[in-house]
Amino acid sequence: MRKFNIRKVLDGLTAVSSAASASSAAQQQQAGNRETEIQETLQSEHFQLCKTVRHGFPYQPSALAFDPVQKILAIGTQTGALRLFGRPGVECYCQHDSGAAVIQLQFLINEGALVSALADDTLHLWNLRQKRPAILHSLKFNRERITFCHLPFQSKWLYVGTERGNIHIVNVESFTLSGYVIMWNKAIELSSKSHPGPVVHISDNPMDEGKLLIGFESGTVVLWDLKSKKADYRYTHDEAIHSVAWHHEGKQFICSHSDGTLTIWNVKSPTKPFQTITPHGKQLKDGKKPEPCKPILKVEYKTTRAGEPFIILSGGLSYDTVGRRPCLTVMHGKSTAVLEMDYSIVDFLTLCETPYPNDFQEPYAVVVLLEKDLVLIDLAQNGYPIFENPYPLTIHESPVTCCEYFADCPVDLIPALYSVGARQKRQGYSKKEWPISGGNWGLITQSYPEIIITGHADGSIKFWDASAITLQVLYKLKTAKVFEKSRNKDDRPNTDIVDEDPYAIQIISWCPESRMLCIAGVSAHVIIYRFSKQEVTTEIIPMLEVRLLYEINDTESPDGEQVPPLPTPGTGSNPQSIVPQSHPSTSSSSSDGLRDNVPCLKVKNSPLKQSPGYQIELVIQLVWVSGEPPQQITSLAVNSAYGLVVFGNCNGIAMVDYLQKTVLLNLGTIELYGSNDPYRREPRSPRKSRQPSGAGLCDINEGTTVPEDRCKSPTSGSGSPNNSDDDQKMNNFLEKAKMSRKLSLPTELKPDLDVKDNSFSRSRSSSVTSIDKESREAISALHFCETFTRKNDTSPSPCLWVGTTLGTVLVIVLNLPPGGEQRLLQPVIVSPSGTILRLKGAILRMAFLDTTGSLVPPAHEPWREHNVPEDKDEKDKSKKRRPVSVSPSSSQEISENQYAVICSEKQAKVISLPSQNCIYKQNITETSFVLRGDIVSLSNSICLACFCANGHIMTFSLPSLRPLLDVYYLPLTNMRIARTFCFTNNGQALYLVSPTEIQRLTYSQETCENLQEMLGELFTPVETPEAPNRGFFKGLFGGGAQSLDREELFGESAAGKASRSLAQHIPGPGGIEGVKGAASGVVGELARARLALDERGQKLGELEEKTAAMLYSADSFSKHAHEMMLKYKDKKWYQF
Repeated sequence: MRKFNIRKVLDGLTAVSSAASASSAAQQQQAGNRETEIQETLQSEHFQLCKTVRHGFPYQPSALAFDPVQKILAIGTQTGALRLFGRPGVECYCQHDSGAAVIQLQFLINEGALVSALADDTLHLWNLRQKRPAILHSLKFNRERITFCHLPFQSKWLYVGTERGNIHIVNVESFTLSGYVIMWNKAIELSSKSHPGPVVHISDNPMDEGKLLIGFESGTVVLWDLKSKKADYRYTHDEAIHSVAWHHEGKQFICSHSDGTLTIWNVKSPTKPFQTITPHGKQLKDGKKPEPCKPILKVEYKTTRAGEPFIILSGGLSYDTVGRRPCLTVMHGKSTAVLEMDYSIVDFLTLCETPYPNDFQEPYAVVVLLEKDLVLIDLAQNGYPIFENPYPLTIHESPVTCCEYFADCPVDLIPALYSVGARQKRQGYSKKEWPISGGNWGLITQSYPEIIITGHADGSIKFWDASAITLQVLYKLKTAKVFEKSRNKDDRPNTDIVDEDPYAIQIISWCPESRMLCIAGVSAHVIIYRFSKQEVTTEIIPMLEVRLLYEINDTESPDGEQVPPLPTPGTGSNPQSIVPQSHPSTSSSSSDGLRDNVPCLKVKNSPLKQSPGYQIELVIQLVWVSGEPPQQITSLAVNSAYGLVVFGNCNGIAMVDYLQKTVLLNLGTIELYGSNDPYRREPRSPRKSRQPSGAGLCDINEGTTVPEDRCKSPTSGSGSPNNSDDDQKMNNFLEKAKMSRKLSLPTELKPDLDVKDNSFSRSRSSSVTSIDKESREAISALHFCETFTRKNDTSPSPCLWVGTTLGTVLVIVLNLPPGGEQRLLQPVIVSPSGTILRLKGAILRMAFLDTTGSLVPPAHEPWREHNVPEDKDEKDKSKKRRPVSVSPSSSQEISENQYAVICSEKQAKVISLPSQNCIYKQNITETSFVLRGDIVSLSNSICLACFCANGHIMTFSLPSLRPLLDVYYLPLTNMRIARTFCFTNNGQALYLVSPTEIQRLTYSQETCENLQEMLGELFTPVETPEAPNRGFFKGLFGGGAQSLDREELFGESAAGKASRSLAQHIPGPGGIEGVKGAASGVVGELARARLALDERGQKLGELEEKTAAMLYSADSFSKHAHEMMLKYKDKKWYQF
């Protein structure tokens, strides 16, 4: 094959082979000349890559905090991520560079700042007053391990407890250590002979800031007097402490212990607890101690003005409650409510009306952070109902196995999906508003609708509204309900080809205009759905069973019988030779007892009630063939204008007319070539060796995979490939990633597999002369279109373009009957065109451009309600299909050429049609391979966007394939990224960054520039509530809260400087100063100007706040002075 210059238009005459006719040469010359007329508007400055937002539940959460004034929730994770949530639609993602686990979070309440403590013994101060929070300061401890932090309300001094039992004090403003240290030996003195263990709790007495309560793990609690630097009281208990909480009056505190008990202590009675409670312990007779229970991991003690206090705790269940789910216990007066959770509890917080610890707390809700969910419980209503969660945290409800992204959808789609999805909502939620209500929404600068579709391991499909960087679930479809469910494992049919999740979704094909949906599942099943707003009951579910064979041209047949020879080359296989079965097959084994003609799943035979939304049009299942299970489907396409669905696997291709419910085409991959097969293939019998498994597509063992490894779920775990220097292991991993992109299998197949098959290694270059007999040529891409099928065509016609894993593109011609009734009566005639094109690497994506370089979308039928008969339908049906516009005169028809854009794993080609000359070629990657390629629209033009396994994101202009963007973004570290990465229109893309989160990004310069405006504000100026009134008597006798001048105690003048070797201060990149340095490049000047305005505005705002505060204090001083004057005006000196 000739090599062409990428950047030049080929002169048509030089590209014509010597055998080409003069007419085709003239036609090609014309095509070449016309090619030069296409003006490409996209330039490299239109592209910039940046992350936009992250949606979903924070993966592996580890810490929780809440600002009761700003009403902002923060969640930290084991991977160093920080997620902040305000009102629905206001959320933010940040990341600690070290990636160390977040062990604790502390808000500077109503200050717009947050302190995070990490497992690598660093403290970080985050500035939340900017749309993208950033770190202002960091402090790295060198000799101590951080175990607990406490920041009193309206204080700038942070107490830091350590593993050694010491307490250090950090100035939050400067992020420097005070010289004041509470040493463990000074705190416990002679009360214990051994080390008390790490600090597990620090808090100051709500009524006296000068008294600090320190809880040690071993069971010792110390009340420390900060001024006198000695312990006032020591409380010892023989069970380990997990948490401590104060009563708001500061006279009692409660401890939770490892034996499932709670001890309540009076501050001034350190000898023994005032009360011991075992919430879940069985009370034994004879006054014996109750049986020990599991540890109570956390307790909170909250008071109410009008009733009994609330004691809320997690854990503490008795050991005999085997299999019981994790619980949160709410004790209120004499009632005890045990609230079962779906996942284990990471942490919980009680939301209270006041931020002041020395006032009645008035709790109104509990936030419970679970391992895979966030639950809010309403404490004010009977039965403690939960709030309906408005955040998109259910992406992982069942593990995600595939996803698709559609930007610029028809405007009526989201309302239609929302209206059918609204009926699916659960009842019984709290009637109150969602209490996490801080922040403000950003400006909506993007007006086009965006939809994300996720496919899941349990066979469900979720439609999400993703417009304007938000995410909201619209509608959920359960595809598994069409199949019979096995009651138990013994009852399960042995036809399953997967160990678990037999309904898992592998591929989604959706036509937004017609709303036709087609899915392929892991059990080699395809279901076609039609959208309807009417409820229907389907008496008999329409179904087809298809035998998709691999070539059997071995002399030795599996059954010892004569095997019919392959059809003669060029004629294709007669569709009538494979009889589609529209009822469940009765023959389940062949003559020698092998399983045969049996599908993997059993379709229900009872009437099926279908709610408004997506309703089943047809179920297609591949069946077992002579003891060999059906191969999983690797590609899928549906076209509403033609009424056809096509799918392929590594055995071949099948096309089904879903209107007439018939199989039109059923060919092995080799039969597609006819006599043009360029490869020398080894004959083989279907049972000689097992099928490739798509091994390694789960995320559990992403190094080498052995046959015994079983995938439990497609997204469990997030291991990375083996980091050994063995190149073979890396090659295996990359090969599996290729399989992952094609198959997206959530589970492995049941039969024991040959390891050679697992690697799926093979040569893919176009000059291949023989193929490894272990591998099969799979169908990797399918595209319906209306274009020129042969070189001498004068007008475009409906056809199907088929791409294979060996880099071949074949064209199949579709002869469709006229619309109306004739479409349902006359057969669709399918025939191979003989056209074969070749690229290097497996074919990933195909698209077509018209003479102006605009994208030619596949023909589609507009959506209409099928369950309501309409008189005019018959007249309109013939007009529904939208053909490509072709001029009537024959001379113009020849000149109206098109361009096919084909992207493979290695390269992209633009081919002029009908001449079939390659006019542009771009080798995308030599050393890696493309995982995802999409032809997308951007800025009123189109481009090819690619994501490579080496982590590069690239875009190319069309049709000339000029490189426009090449950015290293992220390496392929697990199969999840390979399975879920997708590009869409208007410069949007996404992938599943963890099993529970979707990361969205943009490659559009315009979106990057507007992003700052679109993001929500976390911090909003709110006035801090007034402090509780001390009351006359408390003021008179000194019974109120005692304040403490901490600056006097902890400042450098009093406490001295801390040891320099103890901790190291690291200035952060956050705040305006940090952003200043980061602003550079083309938009640097604009950004700097905007920052200067922001900075000036911020300073003016601060000045305004300070002025207001000074005026307020002056006013209050004047009032007090006046009151004093009136009070003492008429008194004599001896009356004072």
